[in-house]
Amino acid sequence: MSSAPSQSLAPPPAAEQDNELGIELSAVILAVTGDDPKVLAIRHGEEVGRESGGREGLPSGPLERGHRTLEIGLRSWVERQTLQHLGYVEQLYTFGDRARGEDGRRSLSLAYLALVREARPAGDADASWQSWYRYFPWEDWRGGRPAVLDTLVHGLRAWAAAAEPRLADMRADRITLCFGGPMPGGLVGAGWNEERVLERYELLYEAGLVPEALRERGSERGAPPAAGVEMTVDHRRMLALAIARLRGKIKYRPVVFELMPPSFTLLQLQRTVEALSGTLLHKGNFRRLIEQQRLVEETGESSAETGGRPARLVRFRREVLLERPAPGVRLPSGGRR
Repeated sequence: MSSAPSQSLAPPPAAEQDNELGIELSAVILAVTGDDPKVLAIRHGEEVGRESGGREGLPSGPLERGHRTLEIGLRSWVERQTLQHLGYVEQLYTFGDRARGEDGRRSLSLAYLALVREARPAGDADASWQSWYRYFPWEDWRGGRPAVLDTLVHGLRAWAAAAEPRLADMRADRITLCFGGPMPGGLVGAGWNEERVLERYELLYEAGLVPEALRERGSERGAPPAAGVEMTVDHRRMLALAIARLRGKIKYRPVVFELMPPSFTLLQLQRTVEALSGTLLHKGNFRRLIEQQRLVEETGESSAETGGRPARLVRFRREVLLERPAPGVRLPSGGRR
């Protein structure tokens, strides 16, 4: 004997399905100008401005019916908002925290990393290039240990000490893992790892030391100035992940050359790698590694922009992509100038 299918298994009408879950596409667009790594930040139109309080964010917009693929949708929004044409693009992560939703609905955001050469932004959004160290001042070690770390680590240790003993120990270990320093009991702890950008930001968020965390909790107290510039929704978390991904990837893939002009000097290349990693490199060691890995070839031309002896110009040697599986710019260990 047959029975009617259960109504609970029937899919909702198409219109309802469209409204159940919003999908947003966000782009972390990075460039390097001189010694400054930059991200393309925007202030959206009036509607978003009212929701975000005028905070900065990333180029983003909803996936629309006319977008044949996710990447096409992303490129469409970026070009509409900034007139920036994207070259290298890769998907970063899917963000779906509860705080993203509006009107009781959960919202997903697919974040992408894009590498470009800086160009004047335009379009229908207020866009500008900003140093990414404006949002993460503790990540730039080129001038030595950043002074802002003292304030942040002090706040983190106070947060750890406020917990019950077992949890306090776990928090202290996480602080040491992310920020370096002595372990409890006087043991030597881990050093600074430039790739733990997201872990550091999330630890500061959990401890309530960044404005995004205070905003979500409805707190009236302000975050310390050392916490960097706030971004809308979870866009600073996306930026942290993008920086961490790029810092790791330049060591095993030649993505840094996506940020370089067609020809450049070895000093320009070193400055770009230093800007991305937030560390200084030994000039001689860096050049030896680049030459050993045969990542570049001479163009036969030179540049006098340094003001001293003309420097030879080089370009990325694309044949290296076929010669070995991991042709990255391996940073010389312990080789700071």
